[in-house]
Amino acid sequence: MNNKGLILWLTGLSGSGKTTLAKEIERELKERGCSVELLDGDVVRTNLSKGLGFSREDRDTNIRRIGFVANLLSRNGVIVIAAVVSPYRAARDELRHTTDNFVEVYVNAPLEVCEMRDVKGLYAMARAGEIRAFTGIDDPYEEPLNPDIVCYTAAETVEESVAKVIMELQRREYITEKPQLEYVI
Repeated sequence: MNNKGLILWLTGLSGSGKTTLAKEIERELKERGCSVELLDGDVVRTNLSKGLGFSREDRDTNIRRIGFVANLLSRNGVIVIAAVVSPYRAARDELRHTTDNFVEVYVNAPLEVCEMRDVKGLYAMARAGEIRAFTGIDDPYEEPLNPDIVCYTAAETVEESVAKVIMELQRREYITEKPQLEYVI
């Protein structure tokens, strides 16, 4: 069982695959007996950050709140997976410098791919002017300069991206290799 907490911060455009990867990483880590908590940006916004808008200040406040909760959990041996757009580099860098065991995963997918995957129709509404300050359309997404891991979700399968993350966590000794089952005959 793992008792070394960390914050696995998945950042990328809406529709890049953050939540999909986060759920699969969570499943893999739980199979290994790790204590894991998933903080999904959409879920957090409706609970912990209810009432915040989408101004830069409100977005940074949302990121700080998620980071605060993630840090509390990680200090107590939990692997926290945060799947959050977190569009501004400065807010992510602040988290990296104010939290322990921070691993940034850039979930990289081209805007065109994210728009094709858009099940909620948010990009179409943003392009029609119905949503203002939408990341990637009329509000910037500042790509990480030195992410710890990059998952190219338009070119990699979910399994390949998850394996990349798991291998890096093993390399950094946050988790151990998956134990092989021995069969006694």
